[in-house]
Amino acid sequence: MTSMPTYQPHWVREDFIDFIGEKIHPTWAFKKVKAAIMGIQAISPDFFKIHLRPNHNFKARSFQAGQHIAVTIRLDGVRHQRYYSVVTVLKNGDLIIAVKQQGKVSRALSQMQIGAVIEISQPQGDFILQNSSQPTLFLASGSGITAIYSLLQKAVIQSLEQIDLIYFTRDDAFHAELKTLALMHPNLKYHHFNTREQQQHLNQRLLQKLVPDVAERKIYACGSAGMMKAALRIVEKLDLKSNFHSEYFQIVVDEKIKAQPVQFLRSQQVFQAQSNLLESAENSGLRPAHGCRMGICNTCSCTKVSGSVRNVLTGEVDHGNNTQIKLCISQAMSPVVINL
Repeated sequence: MTSMPTYQPHWVREDFIDFIGEKIHPTWAFKKVKAAIMGIQAISPDFFKIHLRPNHNFKARSFQAGQHIAVTIRLDGVRHQRYYSVVTVLKNGDLIIAVKQQGKVSRALSQMQIGAVIEISQPQGDFILQNSSQPTLFLASGSGITAIYSLLQKAVIQSLEQIDLIYFTRDDAFHAELKTLALMHPNLKYHHFNTREQQQHLNQRLLQKLVPDVAERKIYACGSAGMMKAALRIVEKLDLKSNFHSEYFQIVVDEKIKAQPVQFLRSQQVFQAQSNLLESAENSGLRPAHGCRMGICNTCSCTKVSGSVRNVLTGEVDHGNNTQIKLCISQAMSPVVINL
């Protein structure tokens, strides 16, 4: 005869401890990483450095240049989460992120009061410097300069090899810092293009003119969809994909693809998908779980039962059944059924 399971109460509840801790100090928490905003500095009309002071739960020593954190804030009673690259972690454990006002969360974050408290994650992501003795090439545009600048600061210190940075920008964010870095480190060559003043974008001819030995370089790229697509075309044509490392921050769908019906199987919901699957679902009033909205985390990962979807970052098309996709970077190319 088997005994019936008995109820075992949780003598210590984390949420209760956090509630009491907040009364003592706004950043105190049992396990959560909370951070107070210590300063906000404009580096262009819509781009801001934000100085954060995290609580004792933040693992500053685990940070590697190029990584990002998830930032969670509450707007109108709803929790929103976005991912931001870390510019640097200071010696006292404080950190600097850079936020471009590209949506309501970023706008709200850049307008918060000094002393406001937000929730953040531990450092995460694998867009970090690889162990290599090869010379390096960095490609950046727009707010992608945040991650690239973080990598660059480490690269110029640890490398004696040639380093080149090609930066396309409309607002010259970090331009002064980059010029100073190039003056301090003779192994860094800085190629700056203000696209408001010069109609210049990344192409193979420009790349091979600026960096003739590009085939010998480790390449790190982060930026707008246009630059990233151009970079991918070039590395594929020159057979350099094994040396290419990238991080995306902007999702752009193919507007030539017609809207397709998408069915969430378990919830018995059907909607038309014109943009990526996450945005299309939200526009239809659905609320699937999500995190970064950039294909970095796996929060919106789910099983595609049937149908064809296009990865808007890589252009790859998945025709298979029962395959894993991420809603935020998937665009329907046919009727699609998803196990949600």
